[in-house]
Amino acid sequence: MANEIKNKPTQARAQGRSQGRSWKQDPETVKADILNAARAEFAAHGLSGARISAIVERTQTSKRMIFYYFGDKESLYLAVLDQAYREVREAEANLDIRHLPPDEALRKVVEFTFDHHRHNPDFIRLVMIENIHDGNHMSRIQTLATTNIAAIDQLDRICRRGIEAGLFREDVSPLVIHWQISAMSFFNVSNRATFSMNFGDDLFAEDAQLMLREQVVQSISSSVMRTDRV
Repeated sequence: MANEIKNKPTQARAQGRSQGRSWKQDPETVKADILNAARAEFAAHGLSGARISAIVERTQTSKRMIFYYFGDKESLYLAVLDQAYREVREAEANLDIRHLPPDEALRKVVEFTFDHHRHNPDFIRLVMIENIHDGNHMSRIQTLATTNIAAIDQLDRICRRGIEAGLFREDVSPLVIHWQISAMSFFNVSNRATFSMNFGDDLFAEDAQLMLREQVVQSISSSVMRTDRV
């Protein structure tokens, strides 16, 4: 027992050295872990309420390591926002829809957005928080406009194909379509707590969510189809 007690400090130092080596060998994984923990903390408490110490506890890292990679809390918040938007845009870009007819491609985009938002409430909370700040922090992320325009470009390609195929109205707007998809998919998550409090949570059961998703698809589809093709 005495030997075990005596060896514990040595074992702890060895473990610390091992962890230090792994951080140096795989800094991208360390940064990813910090970003994931920070996303949860910022989504739960906002920029002002988030605590670096809580992020430290989630990652078992140190404040020094977080500041080494990201500078300060606000810079970390910006990195979290950037990552959150890049992830959704990359997932959209990876949808296998180029071979699909335009109406089916549009369906896939709507379904993806509805499902993504439903399964990523932290993303919705981050967007809500940034809206409270009037988008002031997003405006400092120079690459974000380019990142997000990809969503409009994808819808633009679908619309062009739909018009050429004689399926879509000639005046369809990719920007309007994106707004409509976002509005319905966003509300489903952003207002869940208050909606459930007022009207019950029946609409948030799995079968009801699938029903709502289909209704969102039908709503968007009917808004772009030519009247003689509806």
